[in-house]
Amino acid sequence: MDHYEPGEEFARSLDAADPLGAFRDRFELPAGGDGRVYLLGHSLGPLPRATRAEVAAELDAWAARGVESYFEPPRSWLEVDDRHRRTMAGLVGARPDEVALTGSLTANLHLLLASFFRPRGQRFRVLVERPAFPSDRFAIETQLAWHGIDPDTGVIEVGDGAYGPIRETDIERILAERGDGIALVFVGGVNYLTGEALDVARITRAAHAAGCPAGFDLAHAAGNVPLALHDAGVDFAAWCTYKYLNAGPGAVAGLFVHERHAGPATFRLGGWWGVDPDARFEMDGASFTPRPDAAGWQLSCPPVLAMAPLGPALAMFEEAGMPALRAKSERLTRYLEWLLDGADALEQITPRDPARRGAQLSYRVRDADGLRAGLSARGVDVDVRAPDVLRLAPAPLFNSFHDVWRAARLALELTGG
Repeated sequence: MDHYEPGEEFARSLDAADPLGAFRDRFELPAGGDGRVYLLGHSLGPLPRATRAEVAAELDAWAARGVESYFEPPRSWLEVDDRHRRTMAGLVGARPDEVALTGSLTANLHLLLASFFRPRGQRFRVLVERPAFPSDRFAIETQLAWHGIDPDTGVIEVGDGAYGPIRETDIERILAERGDGIALVFVGGVNYLTGEALDVARITRAAHAAGCPAGFDLAHAAGNVPLALHDAGVDFAAWCTYKYLNAGPGAVAGLFVHERHAGPATFRLGGWWGVDPDARFEMDGASFTPRPDAAGWQLSCPPVLAMAPLGPALAMFEEAGMPALRAKSERLTRYLEWLLDGADALEQITPRDPARRGAQLSYRVRDADGLRAGLSARGVDVDVRAPDVLRLAPAPLFNSFHDVWRAARLALELTGG
């Protein structure tokens, strides 16, 4: 068990010994970094310094070569969507041909649901987590409605009240009891509200045993917790890249489709960027022949300027390595938890086991908005989910132990803890 001390000097000593500490200087942190503590990487990661040059390089290519930039090496735009597939695949535990970089999170979910939510007869329900992120819920409800199914009867929720926890044993029990009526299991890899990390492999096994596919929203999991999507047998997943992956606001998202579903037998909605590249420019009488991999779920030309920030962002993850990042993440949250333990005004709703959470601690607070505003006025940025949940996310690539110490000290001062 780690040893902690309450003073600022101890926090500084942890930073001095941190092998990942230098990565902090590779970001343009809001308000200069040293002036503020930014614990919002679960909402929008900060700007990697190398991103400006990467975007500028694509602008220069556009200016100098126009449309020929699609075809001229070494940075041909025809391959821009493939450029970072290997690194992204490594982050989520997939094979490169099981990953595509395209679209946005919810749009990708709809594309994937068109393939994997296939209600038949009495098997039409979707098992989801409670609480689920609103856009996930919207996607599921509208998919149900599209198939003529009342969402009130088509959704089965699993979770203990408004704040979880979401137990794998409950998922297994529901699937054992009602699995013949469930067409899809769809949950988050890490819960957005509480930061609880779910056992993706275990949930997938339970879904398959009940005869239905398993899909995951990994928006709060990709770049946050270790993932092994291929080995777990996950059917599909989608995630954004602007949270822990730091690729910028509205950056191009990612999706995963297990290789066993890549063939033509799996229905997908068609678009010209999802076709076999050898047939992409066949205009007369062309028919949709999808690529035999996850890229077959793409629709339109990749947005080159929005794709550019992925390179610098993913390069840091590849250099640091997820094992080292995960180890630091667990130390950051354990330290923050230790500092805030015993504060009567803060009720922790994130699991206390570091293996059951990502880089986030969430607390119920009587006046969460007031505490957030007080912290912000003193240079600490956190967020609130109504009505009463304060979320703090120390991300290991750019947050320090001193950040955590400062945030905890001010939270205790403001709550009288």
